[in-house]
Amino acid sequence: MLEVLFGTVNRELALQYLLVFKEGYAREIAKYFDAPLPSIQNQLKNFENAGLALSKMVGKTRVYYFNPRYVFLDELTTLLNKARAYYKPELKEKFELQRKRPRRVEKPL
Repeated sequence: MLEVLFGTVNRELALQYLLVFKEGYAREIAKYFDAPLPSIQNQLKNFENAGLALSKMVGKTRVYYFNPRYVFLDELTTLLNKARAYYKPELKEKFELQRKRPRRVEKPL
């Protein structure tokens, strides 16, 4: 939807993922959207270089999250939230689903 503004679909999906799930790492985001890992890694590095995202090491994994001091964060958040309302139902469902892993079979509801 916003790929015209952002340049690529993967850039938009990575931004949406960080907005919805608050943080994430490259392999997790790529797997979630069946996107190529190098593309997602490049997007996250670009976000960090531009000051839009920050990262921290959790073990051997670099986890990215939005920089709360980014000047246009409120505007970007508003734009991404509005765009999500116009996504195809199957993509919209991915963002509404807050669980990233399936529930254990024997775990009670």
